[in-house]
Amino acid sequence: MLKDILHRIYKVLFMKRLAIFDFDGTLFDSVHDVIICFNKALSMNGFPTLTREEYIERLGGNIDEVVPLILKDKNSKENIELIKKDYQKLYDNSNKDNTLPFPNSLEVLKELQERNILLAINSNRTTDSIKYFVSKFFKEIDFISIEGHNLDYPSKPNPHGVNNIIKKANVGLDEVIYIGDSKTDIKTAKNANVDCILVSWGYGNQTDYENDYVLKVIDDICQLRFCFNVK
Repeated sequence: MLKDILHRIYKVLFMKRLAIFDFDGTLFDSVHDVIICFNKALSMNGFPTLTREEYIERLGGNIDEVVPLILKDKNSKENIELIKKDYQKLYDNSNKDNTLPFPNSLEVLKELQERNILLAINSNRTTDSIKYFVSKFFKEIDFISIEGHNLDYPSKPNPHGVNNIIKKANVGLDEVIYIGDSKTDIKTAKNANVDCILVSWGYGNQTDYENDYVLKVIDDICQLRFCFNVK
């Protein structure tokens, strides 16, 4: 037992050169703007709106996976396309004033970058959307790759995006840590055969935090400073 614990600590502290971050719920608190636009789209078309808790249970996939869950038993092909179209228009035209980095995210990313940790993002949000917020809030961070949802390729938890990042970074699997907030991120890391840290300030739940695949659960992004020992 002690040997296993020490091995897990060693894996977290001493072997990582590449940190791949999830976006929503990990780096950015973004759900409020998503809820506003989805509920507007639903109301416009005569469908019942959902609560924050109901959305949290359904988010994590790409938009093609999320909308059928939001519509519940009304998820016909026509309804799905209607809500997708209206939501995307509403979201694209919104100010997104409620989508902000979690406290201390920029400071911690800057410190990891200064310590020569390679940084990347893998998300089911579209790449253009991720880049918009990165350019707005994280100008000082040189992410080596941003892999968002692309209609031509499978999305998380498929490891396609992670594999692309690893190939570009030219590092071994044991040198990678995936940092996310939910079961989708755990599955993504597991499918890519890389280690996973989960954050507790996002949209996950206790079951996610107790998943055996997770090396460590952190309650403050500043704790990431102690998860790397590369100078």
